[in-house]
Amino acid sequence: MRRVWTCLALAALALLGGGCPHVSTKTQIPKEQIAVAKDATREELIEKFNALAGGTKTLNATVDLRPTAGSKYSGLIEEYHEVKAFLLAKRPANIRMIGQAPVVAKTIFDMTSDGETFRVSLPTKNKFLVGEVGVERNSTKPLENLRPQHLLDALLWPEIMKGEAVLFEEFNDENARYYVLTVLRGGHTTEIRRKIWFDRVDLSIARVQNYGPKGVLLSDAHYSQWEPAPVPGGAADAAASYPRDIQIDRPHDDYRIKLQVTKLFLNDDLPADRFQLAQPPNSELVHVGQDKDAPPAKESKP
Repeated sequence: MRRVWTCLALAALALLGGGCPHVSTKTQIPKEQIAVAKDATREELIEKFNALAGGTKTLNATVDLRPTAGSKYSGLIEEYHEVKAFLLAKRPANIRMIGQAPVVAKTIFDMTSDGETFRVSLPTKNKFLVGEVGVERNSTKPLENLRPQHLLDALLWPEIMKGEAVLFEEFNDENARYYVLTVLRGGHTTEIRRKIWFDRVDLSIARVQNYGPKGVLLSDAHYSQWEPAPVPGGAADAAASYPRDIQIDRPHDDYRIKLQVTKLFLNDDLPADRFQLAQPPNSELVHVGQDKDAPPAKESKP
């Protein structure tokens, strides 16, 4: 038996050494398609990220928006029709988005936030939602947990502050190679604040993950198709690039949104009144997060 096993082992080695033409296949990648990984230091990536983040003061965009609610963990996945939306965002915390049904251009939602309070008008349901930005998930219907602040966090990033602890690593898989900056929050226990992924083909930002206390993954946003964006004056500034494809996953809110940017202007002057949203007459006022037994409060004028 020992002699038999030895012969089989030698035969296998002979086949792997070239005796059998079907052991492996080779695919020749065209020279122009060969990806070359760029090198960068931790400091260079922090500088690049802060330049992009700090250089974008306002955003005025038209997008095709496709939301998906649920997941295999909730037992139900519901995909919604694509919606045309108009987006305004302004540092430090203002955002407004108006969504319209395709073809008929009828408004199906209008939402705004100033960083403290969010307001959402749902004309088709004749409801007007008001609540604090920090209110936890409230509805069993995932899309009713969509907050304008969730979009702002994914569209206008805060810079990495001087003094913040930042880890630096490489990550490789079969599809791409990345650099990852992990920003930490201090205190009694050190925790992850966010992770910023750079595609090493062009050092563009491919992904930003935001974490809450105890390592909770609040959002996971993916970015692609970076292009120069028009700035005041109409010219496209290569230094003012912005992604055209954005996917925002909110795992604990049980929804995700795909944004395809079709029109974009950066750093336009956006007056404060463009972020104001008043309650439509005769609509039902809903205070999100308020005790159901508490008497309803009147909405104050913004």
